[in-house]
Amino acid sequence: MRRILSFAAGLLLLAACHEPAPKPGYIVQVSLGGWHSPDYTAEQVIGRIQEVNGLIPVEKVIIGWSLDPDIYRQVGEYLHANGIRMLLWLPVFAETEEMCENVPAVDLAGVVPANYDLAAGEGFRFNCPTRPETAANVVAIYDDHFRDCGFDGVFLDRIRTQSFVSGVSGVLSCGCPVCKEHFKAEGVDLDAVQAAWEEKGDAFFSVTGYDPLHGFTFADPLAAAYFKAKGHVVSHAVAAVADRFRERGLEVGMDLYAPFMAPFVGQDYAILAQHADFIKPMLYRQTFAPAGMGFEYDLLRKAVPGAEGYPEFAMDVEFLDSQLEAMEPYACGKYPGIEINYRKGVVPTSPEYVTESLDAVMAHKYNGAVLSWNVMEAPDSHISCLGTR
Repeated sequence: MRRILSFAAGLLLLAACHEPAPKPGYIVQVSLGGWHSPDYTAEQVIGRIQEVNGLIPVEKVIIGWSLDPDIYRQVGEYLHANGIRMLLWLPVFAETEEMCENVPAVDLAGVVPANYDLAAGEGFRFNCPTRPETAANVVAIYDDHFRDCGFDGVFLDRIRTQSFVSGVSGVLSCGCPVCKEHFKAEGVDLDAVQAAWEEKGDAFFSVTGYDPLHGFTFADPLAAAYFKAKGHVVSHAVAAVADRFRERGLEVGMDLYAPFMAPFVGQDYAILAQHADFIKPMLYRQTFAPAGMGFEYDLLRKAVPGAEGYPEFAMDVEFLDSQLEAMEPYACGKYPGIEINYRKGVVPTSPEYVTESLDAVMAHKYNGAVLSWNVMEAPDSHISCLGTR
């Protein structure tokens, strides 16, 4: 009897050792452009998703944010017939100027930071995150224009402040009277932060170390307190929006900066993960535009060249692995963003780069990946290479 049990245990162990690696779940994004004049018809979107789904199994489609409801209804009918969920791509703290009244975010000196015009409809102009009307406006946009379009969920984008794209001014924001009260409740006086920045200059941003799980350690205690409070203030504002959608029975995904840069834009993973069904950290190693990891890090060091302690980061697989490791403590779904688009000088990706990135993601046994950021323009070679994964 003992031999039989031992033999059975050995078989179970052998089976466990040869258990196949989990298959990745793929989420694709369809960018329709801005609020008006969608870039594609429903027929074009359906045709492209059909092609892509023949190459890789598509689990969800993030699509937006044109106001044309017929596109979503037709696309949704196709997706649901094929067991694919449809999520509305919805900006929160930026890009809503054409849709509702907003109060622009200001820096700690009360000045509106410069914006970054990458493309029409994407000005990266940020609004105050803490005012109650900001969350109400975003939910109203959904209720007024998208509620009856067949969405299974929402994908919240622009859930942060400006980055070093606008220099220090973009990161030391928002400093309006409403935000000052929120920071005060966190024990941080924004006037004192501004005074310290004016007195110390770049040294205010100096760090004494970095590790993936805890991020940068600021040399100045006030800088450390400020960025911790900023993460709380901004992320709780995001949570208020997310909870309103989850109360409606909608799945909520979130677009996040890579863990090492997230604190600078007010994204606290520990808070956000509690209010999201899944997160999509933008682990873009080959993107030389906002949210690209190397791009944003270079902007930091150019904005505060006198700050000390910032290491050199090579945007290689080892660094990617460090950012994937930093995601491990959080309990929600994890679909890191991998760019599959190609644009010379801006997104110089290749099939080898795409597969290398996905292999790193799946080595951590995460749910899958978001193939970013517009499958309508992505080369077929950057998708078909994933077919055997």
